[in-house]
Amino acid sequence: MNTAHQLHKPLTSTPVGRRERRRAETREKLFRVAMQLFAERGFFATTTEDITEAADVGQGTFFNYFPTKQHVLTVLTEKQMERVAHAREEAESGKMPIQDVLRELMHRIAQEPGKSQALTRSLMTALLSNDEVRQFARDTMGRGRETLSEMIKLGQKRGEIRRDRKPAELAMAFQRNVIGTLVLWAMQTEGDLDAWIEKTFRDFWGMVSSQ
Repeated sequence: MNTAHQLHKPLTSTPVGRRERRRAETREKLFRVAMQLFAERGFFATTTEDITEAADVGQGTFFNYFPTKQHVLTVLTEKQMERVAHAREEAESGKMPIQDVLRELMHRIAQEPGKSQALTRSLMTALLSNDEVRQFARDTMGRGRETLSEMIKLGQKRGEIRRDRKPAELAMAFQRNVIGTLVLWAMQTEGDLDAWIEKTFRDFWGMVSSQ
């Protein structure tokens, strides 16, 4: 009996792992296709049917992952949180100055939504059009600020960041700078986002630096 159970266990565990990988791949594919269509057509002009046709899956499959097309953006906020967590690991390793860690983080956060001005406009519209998604994004940004605060505390401890301001205040300023820059850039007809973000970071660092 025990032998039979032991033989059976690997046979059931392998398909579960494969199934989970496929689910993750399908979710990622739907996200990528939706982002591309939002950039090309705009958020409101893109339907769930458009997304499923482009992704070559049934509409039922889409709703297995997302209640509405706005909920696709929860994947984006999750990815942004992963970038913040990675930056914290870099900061804690001590291999890079906090200034460099925060500069790279600001560019990474802007990179995904800033693939085009049309995409940025669509994402902002989508986030504001659904209370549940907006709450999810707000909660995720709150967790992001907590992690940013931890990095800023490290910077203060190392003497890189001024100590007369609360870390939470500076973390909020970081987020305001990124979002504000994205919004202003998206209102333009052209412009290099990397250059915009770099200027924004220089201004931010000038405000928080202890030097």
